[in-house]
Amino acid sequence: MTFPALPTPIAAALEERGYAEATSVQAAVLEPEAAGRDLVVSAQTGSGKTVAFGLAMVPELLGADGRVGFLQAPLALVITPTRELALQVSRELEWLYARTGARVATCVGGMNPSAERKVLNSGPAIVVGTPGRLRDHFERGALNLANLAVAVLDEADEMLDMGFREELEAILDATPDTRRTLLFSATMPRPIEALARRYQNDALRIATIGEGGARGHGDIAYQAVTVSPPEVENAVVNLLRFHEAETAILFCATREKVRHLHATLQERGFAVVALSGEHSQSERNQALQALRDGRARVCVATDVAARGIDLPTLSLVVHVEIPRDAETLQHRSGRTGRAGRKGIAVLIVPFSARRRVEQMLGRAQIVAEWQDVPSPEAIATRDRERLLEKLLAPTEFDEADRELAQRLLAERSPEDIAAMLVHAHRARMPEPEEVTANTREARAEAQKERHRPGFEDTVWFRMEIGRSDGADPRWLLPLICRRGHITRNEIGAIRIGQAETYFQIPRAIADKYAAAAARTAEPQGEEEVVLIERSEAGPREAARSNRQLRPSRSNADNGFVKAKPVGRNFGKPGGGARPAPGPGGGGPKPGKPAHKFKRKFKQQP
Repeated sequence: MTFPALPTPIAAALEERGYAEATSVQAAVLEPEAAGRDLVVSAQTGSGKTVAFGLAMVPELLGADGRVGFLQAPLALVITPTRELALQVSRELEWLYARTGARVATCVGGMNPSAERKVLNSGPAIVVGTPGRLRDHFERGALNLANLAVAVLDEADEMLDMGFREELEAILDATPDTRRTLLFSATMPRPIEALARRYQNDALRIATIGEGGARGHGDIAYQAVTVSPPEVENAVVNLLRFHEAETAILFCATREKVRHLHATLQERGFAVVALSGEHSQSERNQALQALRDGRARVCVATDVAARGIDLPTLSLVVHVEIPRDAETLQHRSGRTGRAGRKGIAVLIVPFSARRRVEQMLGRAQIVAEWQDVPSPEAIATRDRERLLEKLLAPTEFDEADRELAQRLLAERSPEDIAAMLVHAHRARMPEPEEVTANTREARAEAQKERHRPGFEDTVWFRMEIGRSDGADPRWLLPLICRRGHITRNEIGAIRIGQAETYFQIPRAIADKYAAAAARTAEPQGEEEVVLIERSEAGPREAARSNRQLRPSRSNADNGFVKAKPVGRNFGKPGGGARPAPGPGGGGPKPGKPAHKFKRKFKQQP
C-alpha cells in the first residue's frame, strides 16, 4: 500500500529515497488504531522496521509546522543491542528527519564518551544507543530523560539474550509514565512478554511474521551442505568461489574461529575483513566501509559483532558453524534478502550434526535444499559463464583503448589475445579446493579405498570376551594370532563389544584359521581357553539381536546373571568384584560355562 498522509518533510524524504509503497510493518504502525498507543511488533529482520518506528514517532516529535526546534531534553530514545545496529538506525533516522531540523545523537561503546556528552548537551531530539552506554550517560547526568515522549526497544529479544535486562529496566524506570513504548522483536519469547507487561499499557500487538506458514524469510533461499569436519574450510572456499557474491558474510561462533578463518581466506587470496568482539569501533567502521566501497567482498564475523549490519550488496550468508538455535539462524540469515532483494543462506553441516540441523530447520519452519559442496568442475563451469557474460557485455572504448588493441593485434592473433584475457581473469581468482563428494556411492567407494589390500572379502570370527571382561587390543591381538597360527598382518578389523569381540580374517585363509583355532581350544594343564568360532551375523547384526534379547533390569529372576564390576577387593572379605582377565587372574566368569570361557590363558604371542 502507499503511505498515508504524512508531514511534508517526512514525505519528501521518503520520496527522495525511492519509498513508493509501505512495507507491511510500516503500513501496520501507521494504521489509525496504532496512533498514540504502545506497540509490540513482531517483524522479520530486513522488513523495513527502522523506518517503521521512525514513522511511528512522528506525532511525538514534530509540531504543526513539521519542524523540531532546540530541545532541553530528547523526545525519543531508541535502544539497540549492538554498536553496528545503533549506527545503522542513526543513519536511517537522520535522512528520514533531515528536513525537520531534528538532530540525532548516537551513544555507543567504543566511542569517545566526552564527545557524546557534548552532542547530548546540544539539544538532540532523538538519542540512539546501546544499553550500557545509555545507562552510563544517564547515571552521570548527561542524558536527561525527563521529557521523553517515546522509547523504542529495537531487537529486544537479542538485548535480553545478551544480558541487558538490568540496564533496560534502569533506563525505562527513569522515563515518564506518559511515554509511548514501542517494542520491536523478531521473536516473542516469555521474557519479552514479561517486559511488555511491565512497561507498556494496553499495547497493540502487530505481527507481520506469518503464524502458520514458514517463518523463513521469503526472499532467502536456504541451502545445507554436508561435509566431514576436517573439510569445513575447503567447503567455505568452494562456496565463495561458486557463488562469487558481491558481498558475503561468514558466521562463526567464537573470536578464535573468526581470527583463524580470516587468516586462512586472506592467505588464499580473498578480499576479506573480520568483525568480532576483540575489534575496536574504529576497526569495525573501517571493515564495514571496505565492504561498502568494494575493497573487501567477504566478512567473517561472530553473531553479536554482525548484529545490525546492513549492506545493500550482501547476497550470501554462510553459517560456517551451526547456529545455537532457530532464532539465531533467522537473525544471521536475515542479513541478506533485505528490501525486496534475493539472498542465499547456506549451512555447512558436519555429517554427525545433520539430524540436529534438520530438527532446527523444522522448528524454524524453514525448508532447506540439501546439496553437495560445489566441486571444482562446477565452479569452473560457473566461471566460464560469468566470464562470457562479462566480456560480451556492451562496453564503451576510448581512442587510447583502441590504439592499444590495434598494437596487440599486430603482435598476436585474436585467439591468443582472447586466451590471455581469460588467463588473466582466472589468475585473479582463488583456486577451488578438492572436497570429498557427499553422495552415498562416493562415501561407499571411499570406504572401499580405505580397506587394506587383501581384505576386500573377509569372514567374521567371534570370541566370548568383551569390555566387561577387560578386553584390550594390546593382548587380544597376540591371542588371536597364537590361536590361529597367523601374523597380525592377516587380521582385519577388530570390534570389541560389551560381552564379545569380533575380528576379520580374509576368506582365503578362513578355513585354515578356523581349524587351527579349534585345535588350540583344548586346555593344556591348568590353562583354559577362550572359545573362537565363525560368526555368520557379524558385529552389527549381533548387536541388534542382543538389544532385542536384552533382559529388563527390573526382572531379576529371568535367568541372566549381571556382570560384576572389576575391583580391588576380589578374594578379600566383603569383596565380590573380580579382576580383569590377564596374567594372574582367577576363576571363570559367573554365569558362563567353564568350557567356553577360561580366564587363565597365556598372553605371550
